[in-house]
Amino acid sequence: MATARLADAEHGDLMDGVYRWQRHIYDATRKYFLFGRDRMIEELDIGYGAAVLEIGCGTGRNLDRIGQIWPKAQLFGLDISTEMLKSAQARLGMRAELAAGDACAFDPTALFGRGEFDRVVISFALSMIPDWEAALAQAVDVLAPSGELHIVDFGDGAGLLALFRWILQAWLAHFHVTPRPHLADRAASLVVTRRMKVKTRVGPFGYYQLIVLKRRKKG
Repeated sequence: MATARLADAEHGDLMDGVYRWQRHIYDATRKYFLFGRDRMIEELDIGYGAAVLEIGCGTGRNLDRIGQIWPKAQLFGLDISTEMLKSAQARLGMRAELAAGDACAFDPTALFGRGEFDRVVISFALSMIPDWEAALAQAVDVLAPSGELHIVDFGDGAGLLALFRWILQAWLAHFHVTPRPHLADRAASLVVTRRMKVKTRVGPFGYYQLIVLKRRKKG
């Protein structure tokens, strides 16, 4: 456990180092290559008073957008970078409850006073989390009985020109981003092990992938 805590702390320090200054220009620059986020948000279908948690909330851009489209939702955000949370807090104010924590192992009750969420959102964060499979499992664990996990992240880019794909991957690696080509397969495996339903779609040219995991009703 001590080793795991050290690894978590080191990753948090790394993310703070990456975003300490970048957070000020993050949204202005990322809008040109983080595609599919608004499509995911528009499909959340959030009911009155539903609780929405974004894991890896960053600057709060997505939570802000969720609040605009689904104004009756309760907003919660988690991020390992305290630097990013400064921007999120400045943007969202009292409209969202934010907390610092590791996506792979966090206690939602201790952080937010609740153990379940109707919607969990992960937007281009699994590609930055070393143990992304643990983060995926943790996200499923905090879903309410009829909850849904919505994910958008980089795809395999199979439809892109090879040179452009190589340049993109090299650029992403500079920011410690590693696309997860097996994300859809791992999500599909949860159909059996976690009693989930899964829907997977791919954006234009395979640039991004959209995945929705929904808990099956018991019985």
